[in-house]
Amino acid sequence: MTLIKFKPFRELETLHDRILGIHPFGKRYFDDFPNFGFNLNDNFYPRIDISEDKDNINVLAEIPGVTKENIKITLQDNVLTIEGEKKKETEQKEKNYFRSERMYGSFKRCFTLPDLVDSEKVEAKFEDGMLNIQLKKIEQKVKSEKVIELK
Repeated sequence: MTLIKFKPFRELETLHDRILGIHPFGKRYFDDFPNFGFNLNDNFYPRIDISEDKDNINVLAEIPGVTKENIKITLQDNVLTIEGEKKKETEQKEKNYFRSERMYGSFKRCFTLPDLVDSEKVEAKFEDGMLNIQLKKIEQKVKSEKVIELK
């Protein structure tokens, strides 16, 4: 008897591959909505919330199972990039797995921030799998209107 691996989302994988192959912005489309809640390609994508208050832009990312040393945060031209890797534990040969659903791998998420931020005033804290980044907004100069006299 031949065993065939059952893949209920095979058609979604095909759609994913078709969009990536045809449309130049296809990859960006799928990066914005990683996997739609389905496990299409076994990639690990941290879930991220971005909010703002009067003085700051706040980024909160769930990155469970990743160590502080495996996270890199960069800010360039008002684009925040969070990248890292969730490493798989060494597989123990004496364990017989019935099911393995945890996801591993490298990730990279980039976000264009809605307002200009001061790259010198950024604070990042990582505790219990939660990354909290606070970016200080640059105060926008009030545009004054000057009436020019016609001669």
